[in-house]
Amino acid sequence: MPQIPEKIHELTVGQLSARSGASVSALHFYESKGLISSRRTPGNQRRYTRDTLRRVAFVRAAQRVGIPLATIREALAELPEERTPTREDWARLSEAWRSELDERIRQLGRLRDHLTDCIGCGCLSFSACVLSNPDDAFGERRAGSRLLVESPRT
Repeated sequence: MPQIPEKIHELTVGQLSARSGASVSALHFYESKGLISSRRTPGNQRRYTRDTLRRVAFVRAAQRVGIPLATIREALAELPEERTPTREDWARLSEAWRSELDERIRQLGRLRDHLTDCIGCGCLSFSACVLSNPDDAFGERRAGSRLLVESPRT
């Protein structure tokens, strides 16, 4: 991994990419979504402060566990003066995200457990399909997986 001399306080997008492991296009995307920021040189080149490395690591770690970018951006916006997240910040946020992740794990477990039934059918046309009609919300009125929009009666 390329080392950054201590006297360099700003990184080019290429240096940030090499150090963080994120592609240049991902860094541009993160910036467009307000997750990281840069300043522009007189030649219109991006320059990132060294602490952006930690922000990128924070974003990538949160993404790996399935946290949506909008949620990550909200979490970063809560930090005072847009500072870099610390270990304590990560612990606090990960605790807050734990219940959301637990619910997703439960949902995926239910989907996995019912997947065999739907594969057996092949067309998702069970009268109470657990994948396309979870909890059979419309099964009382209609059979099958397609939800037909009812026209208002006049």
